[in-house]
Order: sequence, then structure tokens, then C-alpha cells
Amino acid sequence: MDSTYALHEMLEVHEIAAFKTVCMTKSKTMQALVTDPELKQILQQDAILSQQQLQELGGVLSKATV
Repeated sequence: MDSTYALHEMLEVHEIAAFKTVCMTKSKTMQALVTDPELKQILQQDAILSQQQLQELGGVLSKATV
């Protein structure tokens, strides 16, 4: 079943997806630069969570109609 969203709602989802992409990229990049194992683990968890969230947002966008 398609969900109908207003244009501004779709644009907001796109903005959130762009922001989460930047977050994931930064976490993955910083993992290579940090030496503290605990911080490395936090960054890895953040990258994994961001990837999951991006998949969910992609699902919302693929099912939506404007």
C-alpha cells in the first residue's frame, strides 16, 4: 500500500537521509583515525546504526507517493 505524503514531508525525509549519510561517513572515517578502542567501538556502533536508519528511510521513500 502506498503512503501519500506532502511535498515538504518528502523533502524533510530527504534532508534527514542526507544528514545521516554525513554522520555515517564521518563515523567510518574517524574510526581509521582514532586510537582509543572504546571510541572506535562507539564510532563503529554509530556507523552501523546510521546504515540501518538509512535503509529505513529508503524504505519510507520507496513506498511513498507525493
